[in-house]
Order: sequence, then structure tokens, then C-alpha cells
Amino acid sequence: MLKKIKNLIKENTKFHKANQDTLNELYWANIYHDSIRGKKALENLGLNIGRWAGNYTFFYVLNRILNDYQPKRIIEFGLGESSKFIATHIENYAPDSEHTVIEQDENWKTAFLNRFQVSDKTAIKILPLTTRKVNGFETNSYNEIGSEITEKFDLYIVDGPFGSDHYSRYDIVTLAEKLEKGDEFIIIMDDYNRKGEQETTEALVQLFEQKGIAIHKGQYTGLKSVLILATDKYQYIKTL
Repeated sequence: MLKKIKNLIKENTKFHKANQDTLNELYWANIYHDSIRGKKALENLGLNIGRWAGNYTFFYVLNRILNDYQPKRIIEFGLGESSKFIATHIENYAPDSEHTVIEQDENWKTAFLNRFQVSDKTAIKILPLTTRKVNGFETNSYNEIGSEITEKFDLYIVDGPFGSDHYSRYDIVTLAEKLEKGDEFIIIMDDYNRKGEQETTEALVQLFEQKGIAIHKGQYTGLKSVLILATDKYQYIKTL
């Protein structure tokens, strides 16, 4: 009987958390739609939000960062719905910005471009999927990303490659090793509700501490969580 009661309490807790997460997502959906009001290109853009793509929390935060801070150099891990959003924003509202997308699958790139055309402001670079060991754990990685991507960016969007159980999407740490004190940047870490992304974020924070780079954090949660890391110039990302 005691075991049954414990299981019921556990199930009830999970049920209430799922309900709360759904309510949070609906809340962010309304805020997102308000945030793009008056931007006809974004209002008319067909997006499939949620599931494998970013959720409403993610797209709201992304829109605010693009609009409020106008990053000039943007890199995105993973080609998808957010790529459409960023490309549309640049083409219509930020003509001086540039957008690099790292993608693992040439076939997916072809299928994507058959449905959505990007301007020359968006470059899609194919780096095949491989694996690497991080602290003894296998994790998915873009092949040779450290040598293929040598420049620095104002905005890093981490939503690829496929997630791993531990140190997921650790390629962002590889690129962050190029950053120095005095550089100003924002990092969006999607799927922060997962352990692998949390471990990678912890590694990032430790790296920045070693480099003497002050970092501000902002976390936004709906059905999934999004964590933002930013330097002093962008410290108000905590209040979006």
C-alpha cells in the first residue's frame, strides 16, 4: 500500500509539472506573437514551432535579441525553423548582418532550400556528423568545426547537432575557446532542460571564468528551457 501511495504521489507530481510547463508554453506563445506584431515579414512567415524545432520560449528570446541588440555576425548550429526566422529578419530588418548555419546533412540542406530560399546573407556550411570524447563520454559533433570555423561571432545559437546524453553540443565550447576578454557576445543554448546541455553550459562557464570573461545568465522556460549567456554589453538579456 505504501508503495502504491508513493507511486501515486510521483505520478501526480509529474502530471502537475507537465500542466505547468504547458501553461508556460502558452504564455510564451502569446508573448512571442505580441513581440513580432507590426513586422509583416515575420508575421507572414510560416514556422513549425515546437517538437524538434525551437519552442515559443526560444523564438521569443531569439526575436528580442535580434531586434534589441542587432547582432552583425550570427552563427547557428543546425538548419531549420530558426534559420528561416533569422534569414527573414536579416533580409527585411538587418541588411548589414550576416548569418552562418552549420548543418550535418547535405540532403536536408537540399530539401530545406527547395522549400525556402535564403539570400546571400545566409551561408549554409555542411560539416558531417562525427563523434568525439568529452570527459570520457561520447558526444555528437560537427566534423573539424574547430578548423573550419575560425572567426568570432556576436551571436551563437546552439541547437545542433543531435543531442547527446552527456556534454551535448560541445562544439560551442570549441568555438568559445577562441574568445578573449573584451569580446562581446551572446550564446543561446536551446534544450537547457536536458542534462547534456547543462553539462556543456557548465563547461562554458568554467572556460569563461578561466579567461576572465564576465558572464550574465538568463533562463526562460516553457515546454523546454532556453539558457542565455552574455557579456556585459548584453547583460539585460536577463530581463527579456
